[in-house]
Amino acid sequence: MIVFHCVDVDCVMEKSFSDSKTNIQPMASPWKGFWSGMYNMLPLCLSVIPWGILAGSVAVQSGLTLGQSIGMSAILFAGAAQLVTLGLLASGASIFTIIISVFFITAQHFLYGLTLREYVAVLKTRYRLPIGFLLTDELFALSCAQKNKQSLTPGYLIGAGLCFYLCWNLFSLLGIFMASSIPDLEKYHLDFSIVATFITIVVPMIKKISVLCGVIFSLFFSMLLSYLHVEGAVIIAGVSGMFFSVFVARLAKEST
Repeated sequence: MIVFHCVDVDCVMEKSFSDSKTNIQPMASPWKGFWSGMYNMLPLCLSVIPWGILAGSVAVQSGLTLGQSIGMSAILFAGAAQLVTLGLLASGASIFTIIISVFFITAQHFLYGLTLREYVAVLKTRYRLPIGFLLTDELFALSCAQKNKQSLTPGYLIGAGLCFYLCWNLFSLLGIFMASSIPDLEKYHLDFSIVATFITIVVPMIKKISVLCGVIFSLFFSMLLSYLHVEGAVIIAGVSGMFFSVFVARLAKEST
């Protein structure tokens, strides 16, 4: 009787200890995902250094104050939209023209949101709102590159997005202060970092012949339209490349 009683006690203690371990693990997982997201985003943050410096310097050279320049990067948080907005402001464009231009430039975020919807829609509002604000081309590419979609936790997405947000504002702030000491930063062609950034995003996603064909078609078609001075050349070429990619995928009978 004593032996059986001891065995039962040991089993209970072992079960209690194992249950306590399983209860402790989920508490650490949000922070683990958060730091993992920040770590994985760092390479893309490095590639955007010149872009952020350019955005900050152009803001000052366009006549914005220090507070307005900082606020533009902190609130708008969209590199291409910031540069286009500053260019339109300098040319005297109306507010309506600026809003429409920014809308079409950032329209791809609708597709990003729809793609990530199945992972984000089940989350609470306090998670969805910051993820929506921090959603960029870089965060979307990082999410798509994850083979294990179970790792796309709120902590991971917010950590990756926050890392890029902080780096973007830091580099923009650096550009704001550099604008007063190094004039005409545009002559250093820092805007090439935009091309380099999107190359690092697109290339890892080319895993099928149809995608490769779509990228090549978009590249040469955009060059042709730009040479012919067609407005919206990049947007037209991008949409055309997607249709061409779908055509090649159906022709080759690729599996989705």
